[in-house]
Amino acid sequence: MEFNISPLGDHGAIIDLGKTIDEESHERVKQVTAFLNDKPFDWLIEYIPAFTTVAVFYDPVKVMDQKDKPSALPYEIVRATIKKELPKLGVGEKRQGRVVEIPVCYGGDLGPDLTQVANHNDLTEEEVIELHTAGNYLVYMIGFAPGFPYIGGMKEEIATPRKEEPRLSIPAGSVGIAGSQTGVYPIETPGGWQLIGQTPVRLFKPDQEPPSLLHAGDKVVFKAISRSEFDAYKEEQS
Repeated sequence: MEFNISPLGDHGAIIDLGKTIDEESHERVKQVTAFLNDKPFDWLIEYIPAFTTVAVFYDPVKVMDQKDKPSALPYEIVRATIKKELPKLGVGEKRQGRVVEIPVCYGGDLGPDLTQVANHNDLTEEEVIELHTAGNYLVYMIGFAPGFPYIGGMKEEIATPRKEEPRLSIPAGSVGIAGSQTGVYPIETPGGWQLIGQTPVRLFKPDQEPPSLLHAGDKVVFKAISRSEFDAYKEEQS
């Protein structure tokens, strides 16, 4: 496994596992996070996976408790440990992620930017919906807001730039497009993605464990539903 390690602040390190956002880099990220999860070091505070990197945060005091290199700096010890362990990992067989279906009611007041996305790409609204539900979607990372999935695999035919002026408030469940990515706002928050629809499914439940419905590595299937189906689902949850 090829990788580079560099310092991240005074108690962190960044493991760089690729230069492009693709499934090969993502698979290496999953291998590293699985390793850190299965074999947590005493000094490990947390790790944060991203598109092509894994950030590792450590406790410098616990690192210095290691007696084999008492004169080394904490980062040097962590770096040496990671460099020793990670080459043992082989990408090997891919870990199969879950498949999660997300129903979406497209357009109207739930997807106020659907017309903009269609016009930008010289498509009809129906064609945008067909292309969005036909994507081969993979959750690369969770970030920005609690439970917010950055999802790759959207058809390039519906790629649309972010809005020039972000909205101050976007309803939870809103499905958006930003460039060649799509995502779902799990909570009400400001944002600049083009909103094409909304799901009645709650993606973030802070009272549950884990609180996030989606995780890095999950496959996502978007399914178009009617407004009546959307309303019925919301009523069931209330």
